[in-house]
Amino acid sequence: MLTYTALLFIPKKPAYNFFTESFEKGLQLYSKGVFIEDKNKSLIPDYFKFVKGLVDSSDLSLNVSREMLQHDRQLKKIASHVEKKIKSELESMLQHERETYETFYDAYKLSLKYGIYDMFGINKDKLQDLIMFETSKSEKLITLKEYIDRKPEDQKNIYYATGKTRNRMMNLPQMDAMENQDIEVLLCYDDVDEFMFQAMQQYQDLPFKSIQQGDLDIDKNKKKEVKKQEKEHQSFLDAIKKELKDDVKDVKLSTRLTTSPVCVIAGEGVSLEMEKVLNQMPNGEGVKAERILELNADHALIKTLRTRFEADETSIQAISRLLYDQALIAEGIQLENPKQMMEALTQLLK
Repeated sequence: MLTYTALLFIPKKPAYNFFTESFEKGLQLYSKGVFIEDKNKSLIPDYFKFVKGLVDSSDLSLNVSREMLQHDRQLKKIASHVEKKIKSELESMLQHERETYETFYDAYKLSLKYGIYDMFGINKDKLQDLIMFETSKSEKLITLKEYIDRKPEDQKNIYYATGKTRNRMMNLPQMDAMENQDIEVLLCYDDVDEFMFQAMQQYQDLPFKSIQQGDLDIDKNKKKEVKKQEKEHQSFLDAIKKELKDDVKDVKLSTRLTTSPVCVIAGEGVSLEMEKVLNQMPNGEGVKAERILELNADHALIKTLRTRFEADETSIQAISRLLYDQALIAEGIQLENPKQMMEALTQLLK
């Protein structure tokens, strides 16, 4: 029979170096009240490294060395019990002391999220019910389970958007269709979020789906309408695609836009948000997402520019630059050459 006493607590605020490599996790280890080690790293997993405290067990030998501790069966059993206790206490706090949990979550959410992402999501089942998000319908944090419980029964994906501020995400052109279909969207502010979703893949059998990537496939009627419009717009789309051949993989009519004229989305693989994050890392320069420019055929701007193109095909360079740069700005991507956009706008206003 394994016997031990554990005294554990979570500091209200992270240590000054908590998010740096210099931070050392671990619990103090005692045997029969005799101090053995100050920070035993094997007692606590990385994703719970915010937990402080001590463990005292009468089952550990006082003569055990640090090297032997790493392979000690009793210590591994204690660590497993400690991990389960921490998880159950956090779940209880979430259920019964919501405000306290949200304060904790604001301080240590990155540890939980990186814990899910690490090792290709091997620990997702332990942590996925502890993470929370704002949504397009509420600034109040909700869990994934709460999102599932209040979604429409026929919704087949968990939708999310990424960005640095709520205002920017709520004003994404891609949010048009979600609001039109009354679909709630998780709002993700942290760089790790999208990597975490890729590691998780799904929650309760529902895949995670970025509204900024790929085909949303949420409005069958809109899809049929766009299919009918494609023929009359094809020469316009082809001309823009040819002009932007170095910037985008494809140019097509959008099924996701209702009030916005244009947007840029990512194809399969690396998303636009991942591109930003990876290019900020050492030796990460050169990562580029597959970009697709989508146009709203019903928008007055697109109708006007198509008419302009049909009257003067030489205007396509300015039209293409204006639409693409406008889409990049809406996505929060910095323009490499803002002067080009101004020149295009000036030319079209002549």
